Amino acid sequence: MNLGVSLEELGILLVEPSNMQRKLILDQLSQQGISTLEGVASAREALMRMRSFVPDLIITSLYLPDADAHQLFALMEDDPRLSGVARMVVSSEQKVENLESVRQAGVLALLPKPFDRKDLQRALATTLAYLTHEEVDLSLYDVTSLRVLVVDDSKMARKYLQRVLAQTGIEQMDEAENGAEAIECLRANAYDLVVTDYNMPVMDGEALVSFIRESTDYAHLPVLMVTSEDESRLASVKQAGVSAICDKPFEVDEVRRLLVSILEPDA
Repeated sequence: MNLGVSLEELGILLVEPSNMQRKLILDQLSQQGISTLEGVASAREALMRMRSFVPDLIITSLYLPDADAHQLFALMEDDPRLSGVARMVVSSEQKVENLESVRQAGVLALLPKPFDRKDLQRALATTLAYLTHEEVDLSLYDVTSLRVLVVDDSKMARKYLQRVLAQTGIEQMDEAENGAEAIECLRANAYDLVVTDYNMPVMDGEALVSFIRESTDYAHLPVLMVTSEDESRLASVKQAGVSAICDKPFEVDEVRRLLVSILEPDA
């Protein structure tokens, strides 16, 4: 089943402090055939506008006059009407550490500033995939009966991952804040898949993968790691036995593909 919106039906709210940049980006979005567009200059204006207009997608600059993008997303997460709004960030920021908080907040795309038409088209395609409910086609499983454990120390990241997994047809999900909590969940319940972050306090994703692979009870369990870590730091995780790794931010279609590859590796 494929239930989603078309590009022309998207409602977008742009949050950009610069009048010139705001007009430029709105024009670029309009050229993609999007007609439901709103533009504001600050986080406060965005929250006020969303009292009456709940967009499908919010595109915001990383730094705003009264907040940064992560803080805006946190305020949205506290509002049930806004927590599911797709998120995208536009920034000229080059320091990886300054982008980590928005990666963890579940952005669909990080667009460079300035970005070109292909960057925008790719990001909008990712948005449509996120908004489309399309069940993963599995021959060995009924996707709605799969039980998945989502592990991440960020509440926003956990909720985002659960929304993405729900769009693939998965309905039964539990969550844990770190590897130690995940182990308690594993001991109390039976799961078909673990989706985990890498960097977490108490017990990180690598230690969790090692525990699972060294346990006779859980060694068979597929583990998908979703992380923003660079490739050089993930060699030991791969050696520990992770089933697949997905970068943050990730494309929803890539998650669908990875689910098929790790749940039905011989299909």
